Amino acid sequence: MQNLFKRIKATINGTIIHFIVSGIILVMAAILIVWTDFFLRLGIGLLTIIIAYVFFYLAYKTWWLKREIEKHLKL
Repeated sequence: MQNLFKRIKATINGTIIHFIVSGIILVMAAILIVWTDFFLRLGIGLLTIIIAYVFFYLAYKTWWLKREIEKHLKL
């Protein structure tokens, strides 16, 4: 059971790091958006890609956590 909590803690830490990196990318995109129309289109495209990536990442981590819980509880 302790191994399960270590894995959950590692997953949460990975998620926190992922959110920080996504936030940094969004800040850089916001700075680029302010400069020109080209960067505005580029920024909106980048934002769309980042949001899609976040959804895929959250889906994968949710599936992984479900699998780990099932493995430890032997469901």
